[in-house]
Amino acid sequence: MAGAQGGVRLPGLAGGAVTVPPLGVHPALLIAPAKLTLELRITGVRGDGMHEIDAEMVSLDLYDSIELQEYDSTDGNDNRGGIRYSGPAAPPEGVGPGDLIARALHLTGVRADAEVWKRIPAGAGLGGGSADAAAVLRWRRVDDLELAATLGADVPFCLRGGRARVTGIGERVQALPFSAEDFTLVTPPIHASTPVVYRAWDDLGGPRHESGNDLVPAALRAYPELTRWRDELRDASGQEPRLAGSGSTWFVSGHDSTLGVSVSTVPIGWLPVNGSDHRGGQTPGGR
Repeated sequence: MAGAQGGVRLPGLAGGAVTVPPLGVHPALLIAPAKLTLELRITGVRGDGMHEIDAEMVSLDLYDSIELQEYDSTDGNDNRGGIRYSGPAAPPEGVGPGDLIARALHLTGVRADAEVWKRIPAGAGLGGGSADAAAVLRWRRVDDLELAATLGADVPFCLRGGRARVTGIGERVQALPFSAEDFTLVTPPIHASTPVVYRAWDDLGGPRHESGNDLVPAALRAYPELTRWRDELRDASGQEPRLAGSGSTWFVSGHDSTLGVSVSTVPIGWLPVNGSDHRGGQTPGGR
């Protein structure tokens, strides 16, 4: 890794190399918007077991905030470097071995202290970890989608943001015109594991689903308690709830704060109106 006066050269999987800027002196505040999958079709399974998709995804005004303080690892001080989570959706176990912020920092050759204010719950189908990793890549001016996909299938979309058609295993992102839409999210206290849901989809023989999300039958098989949450939201809203990705979040159109957390789609490059208020906001917990 280069010192504070130089840049960092990363291999670009799509060809060439990626140059990222030198280290900064002052803390950086990163905004990491959640993603919502409006439609998800599974189009095939590769030889390595990875599933290919054809999906429509949008960015939301629900977001995590990440404050990073870089340091030069050549200064001899090895007592720094750590990631601390707080906020309404902070993981109770803290930093796990596969933490995506840590992996993104390592990928870009940066050592930093990170304070993360979590609003996006884990295991909810809202891309919380992927959004955080993408925010780090975007800050380091890394825009290689194949490189981003090495961190996770949702990271490439979160890196670009806005509204897009996402294909392949997530590494192909085709921008679509922005459409302003409002939704209400209800996230049960259920951590839905994406690999578990995809394995259930395989076990079921690869079904399609009339909702537009082929993972619905698999998520309900893997986590049967999701059915109650769907049915309660249907009764309360008068709409047929849709599942966010592999779950566990259910969502309906329109804003209704009596049912859950109201969110809106946001375009590429969106920032909160009050950028300094990075520790407010809601998390989409259940009713």
